[in-house]
Amino acid sequence: MAKKAPRRTAERILEAALDLFNRFGEPNVSTTLVASELNISAGNLYYHYPAKDELVNRLYEAYELELDALLQASDEVHDVEDAWFFLHSLFEVIWRYRFLYRDLNDLLSKNRRLEKRLQLCLANKVGAMRALLAGLRRSGHLAIELGELDTLAHSMVVVLTYWLSYEYVRNPREALEPGHAQGALLRGAHHTLHLLAPYLGAEPRRHLMTIGNAYAVQDEVVAA
Repeated sequence: MAKKAPRRTAERILEAALDLFNRFGEPNVSTTLVASELNISAGNLYYHYPAKDELVNRLYEAYELELDALLQASDEVHDVEDAWFFLHSLFEVIWRYRFLYRDLNDLLSKNRRLEKRLQLCLANKVGAMRALLAGLRRSGHLAIELGELDTLAHSMVVVLTYWLSYEYVRNPREALEPGHAQGALLRGAHHTLHLLAPYLGAEPRRHLMTIGNAYAVQDEVVAA
């Protein structure tokens, strides 16, 4: 039993750090605050994570594992309904680690390891969007030239990457609070998926509009 205690403490530290980073922003959270939140000594925290960058890197690794597992499912998207579910699931992962997106520029400026990993992450996202678009094209739902597919994939990744920043600018005091999660996720998935609209056939486009309208109502209820 004694051997498991350090592992449990390390996990608790990560959970507390993730919560605080998400709530207040990584630059505004010190290791002392994380230790205080858990009612442990700073020395206990440093035993597991000698620097705050270690916390950030471990949280990023957890995010990367979740993200990569989901991105692998992109080639299983065959219609608009699949695409909606996939994108919403993707935004859920992004939301769980939203400090990475909220504080992106600051993190990149001071964490060289994270800089390299995030560049790879972007490439993986683009690859997943290409696979999603190719699947819709093969299924006859998307009328797009191969030369345009890559540009559209990059555009979708831009929205995915900066959507929470947009939400934050719109409402800095509340946008990234848990009570606003559902609305932010719905809007992000809707706007990312809507980039496909000009390339969809008549029936898939109507289906896209139906999905968008249904979730727009839910978004209004959440926002209220």
